Amino acid sequence: MSQRKSLLYGIVAAKCPRCREGEMFPKGTLYTAKFADMHPNCPCCGQTYEPEPGFYYGAMYVSFALNVGIFLVSLFILYQFVEEITMAMMIGIVAVVVIGLLPIIFRLSRVLWINIFIRYEGPCSQIPKKM
Repeated sequence: MSQRKSLLYGIVAAKCPRCREGEMFPKGTLYTAKFADMHPNCPCCGQTYEPEPGFYYGAMYVSFALNVGIFLVSLFILYQFVEEITMAMMIGIVAVVVIGLLPIIFRLSRVLWINIFIRYEGPCSQIPKKM
């Protein structure tokens, strides 16, 4: 008997939204030049990861929201430790944090976006494979 995997698990582990078993991104590419590479289909259930051309343009809005959150948290932390905050200080901290987290934010925004549109159907062994 297979165990149902949670949505949070699927998002954090970057798993296929349909079966939550197949990888969306190749292993070992997170902090390399190939961090944006995605598998075309789920290796387990066959779900396509680009349902239509330009599908991930909407993920840019998710990425923007995540970056705004990072900016606000960085500003709050800076405010707690520094008496006078300069514009250069804010830009420097945010640039370092956002550039450092770029591969993670990129992948997370794509995973969140595809999970809005493709629903979980069950374990790979129990659903029909898409061609």
